[in-house]
Amino acid sequence: MHPLLSIKNLSLDFITESVTTHALKNISLIVNKNEVVALVGESGSGKSVTSLSVLRLLPSPPAKFTSGSILFSENGETAIDILAKQKKEMQEIRGNKIAMIFQEPMTSLNPVFTCGHQVMEAILKHKAISKEEAKKQTLDWFHKVKLPNPETVFKRYPHQLSGGQKQRVMIAMAMSCNPSLLICDEPTTALDVTVQKTILELIKELQQQTGMGVLFITHDLSLVAEIADRSIVMYKGEIVEQNNVQNIFNAPNHPYTRALLACRPANHQRGQRLPIVADFLNPSQSKANDSKEVVLNTENKKNHQQEALISVSNLSVWFPDKKTFLGKPLSFTKAVDEVSFEVFKGETLGLVGESGCGKTTLGRTLLRLTEPTAGKIIYSGIELTAKKRSELASMRKDIQIIFQDPYSSLNPRITIGVAISEPLKVHKLFPTEKGRKEKVIELLEKVDLKAEHFNRYPHEFSGGQRQRIVIARALSLNPSFIVCDESVSALDVSVQAQVLNLLNDLKKEMGFTAIFISHDLSVVRYISDRIMVMNKGKIEETGLADDVYFNPQSPYTKNLIASIPKSLPKHKIN
Repeated sequence: MHPLLSIKNLSLDFITESVTTHALKNISLIVNKNEVVALVGESGSGKSVTSLSVLRLLPSPPAKFTSGSILFSENGETAIDILAKQKKEMQEIRGNKIAMIFQEPMTSLNPVFTCGHQVMEAILKHKAISKEEAKKQTLDWFHKVKLPNPETVFKRYPHQLSGGQKQRVMIAMAMSCNPSLLICDEPTTALDVTVQKTILELIKELQQQTGMGVLFITHDLSLVAEIADRSIVMYKGEIVEQNNVQNIFNAPNHPYTRALLACRPANHQRGQRLPIVADFLNPSQSKANDSKEVVLNTENKKNHQQEALISVSNLSVWFPDKKTFLGKPLSFTKAVDEVSFEVFKGETLGLVGESGCGKTTLGRTLLRLTEPTAGKIIYSGIELTAKKRSELASMRKDIQIIFQDPYSSLNPRITIGVAISEPLKVHKLFPTEKGRKEKVIELLEKVDLKAEHFNRYPHEFSGGQRQRIVIARALSLNPSFIVCDESVSALDVSVQAQVLNLLNDLKKEMGFTAIFISHDLSVVRYISDRIMVMNKGKIEETGLADDVYFNPQSPYTKNLIASIPKSLPKHKIN
């Protein structure tokens, strides 16, 4: 009997005119029926390249398989070599026998077709059924993945859904043909903890019902503890360790595995510097890093004595749902509904809530990127809601945003060096091109990228690297107020630790104020002075970070905390 998927001694290079990159180095793994195998590693370690290789989705050139085989056996007897299949044969396999949930739903969904149409298309491609039956099955899957108002979502376009809702549409599409092998490439990255828990339970339930195999790619080891039977750890294109989940967590052998376990913010107190991978691989060089501690505001009295940088009063943002023939709105979606709060100078206010609760809309409205329906926003004594758009241009230097989706917020036609230096040029901070380039290289190095990355394009970077580029661009103007919209959600735990350390260092150095929006409550608890919980456009609960995290008052907040994946053993630097 053959395993469902067997990768043997696979090596893959990316060959360009200037350089050859060894992306995969002689890797071997198997996935059996009725088994969940987690593939874990940092951004750029080769996880996604491995999954794309299974479906032959890598362009050739530049991709070239130099050795090995990928064998797929749906019935356990006759194995087919994926690398030997022609293009037409692969089209019958993709989405039908082997399905994939991609990492970035915005770039995976077609913006000109409704969500329902796209899922129906996948079903009709592989099943001989009527359009009516395909629509019924699509709505059933929308129910299963807990999309609100499936009939409404069916008619909506991708841009009309939140990030988490788009990901659930992708999950429904992948599941719709009941594949034998499901590849999940960071399927819960954009989801809040409650939906994440639902999706993990759904994948596990379907896997047990159908006996399908699952290759689950993630950078979050807490998810591995929730869903996987076995875990495989990748580092720089190689497999460094594989074992059952219990042994991986309780007795990791490789220093890199121990690093991934130790870097999670949930394992550390607020203000304690987070360890990074280099601390484990090069422990002799990490002593200086350990000695630094971050000073955070922990006294409620101090916050109340401080001056409010931002005061929000009865802020509402409504989007029309239905309109008459003449364009008059009949009903509204109340994304933000009469919200009032303050953000004090120098503090970090964490904003959490489920996908679609209005937190991203609120963050964008504070910067007037989304226009408010009613209410006031006062920033440093200036009423932003009374300003014309032309008057806001000079203030953009001081108020910045780190967007949720790094790929769609970078121009694919310009290099990342130009993208980061553009704000410097617009606001005339550096008069010469040489000065701007030096500043950009300094920023790139601060977010753990290199000077040679200056002339590369966004598509040449991994998802985590693109997020660091966006963070560097937002910090380039030394703003006094930053909205971080899921700014570390796409990052692996080690890079997440680096960025959180960086944000804390820069906050201490520059004294900026921040609203930190995230669905990861452990990250919000670690970096925030206060936490504000949103639910259906309203503020559910506000308090000191540790008070809200360890002693929630609202039933909604209690449910959010209860949905956080189980904690993992702590691992110290040797």
